[in-house]
Amino acid sequence: MIVITAPTGNIGRRLLSLLVEAAPAHGEQLRVVVRDPDRLPEAVRGRVEVVTGSHGDAGTVERAFTGADAVFWLVPPDASVTPDEAYSGFTRPAARAFAALGVGRVVGVSALGRGTAQAARAGLVTASLAMDDLIACSGVAYRALACASFFENLLEEAGSIREDGVFADNVAADRPAPMVAVSDIAAAAAGLLLDRSWTGVDSVPVLGPQDLSPDDLARMMTEELGRPVRYRYQPLDELRSTLLGHGLHEAFVEGMVDMKRAKDEGLDSGAGRSPRAREATGFAQWCAQTLRPAVLGATEAVDAR
Repeated sequence: MIVITAPTGNIGRRLLSLLVEAAPAHGEQLRVVVRDPDRLPEAVRGRVEVVTGSHGDAGTVERAFTGADAVFWLVPPDASVTPDEAYSGFTRPAARAFAALGVGRVVGVSALGRGTAQAARAGLVTASLAMDDLIACSGVAYRALACASFFENLLEEAGSIREDGVFADNVAADRPAPMVAVSDIAAAAAGLLLDRSWTGVDSVPVLGPQDLSPDDLARMMTEELGRPVRYRYQPLDELRSTLLGHGLHEAFVEGMVDMKRAKDEGLDSGAGRSPRAREATGFAQWCAQTLRPAVLGATEAVDAR
């Protein structure tokens, strides 16, 4: 039995689709934990067992993890609490359930940076790494997917790219760093969840095929979209003011700012690429398949190719 948390999210829905197709051949049953079962795709509802509730709730995870061999663990974003509460606080009931119910293997979504000079002061990343330690201490075999920044973060900039030809971030324009498509994170998770051979605790870097700077992204978006795109550096003070203006918890905002500062100082640099990473989705491919329709509209994107 494989349990999937956050099955309607950006990563989880892709993972669920992969597992629904692959699990029968591996003799695996699937169970999902979801607040609103109506958000599950109709095509999978009859092929998975559903536990309704939050996977941050002790009663819910006890029901969900009973009889489970493996669990996919993803903490949903919650900017209304501190980073520690958002990650370890949310995870603590599950960690107790992993131990009490004899769950064998857990695959979790985490971040790059462990072992770097920046890791202890990287805000949300520091909190994510502490969550990994909490899970590892439960006694389960654990693989933390140490993910690079997502290509999909750029979808939040689609309107600005469309209207003004501009996207913004908080790192130096010439700072190269790894990035990854969420589809490749889902694929990495699926492979580990279906593999019963691994033991112990480790991190698995999940990277795209190359490091890219904001200037590289601007150049490649210009080529793929057929219109000029440029990068605007957003100072961290501006980011802080913007997030606080949206009503986010002050400590969570500081966690975001610290994470961005650490990334600009090289937090994500240095992770080695496996042969699999070199075969992952490239940025140009992702732009053509995902960003272009979001910016230009599906019809215009097809017509322009």
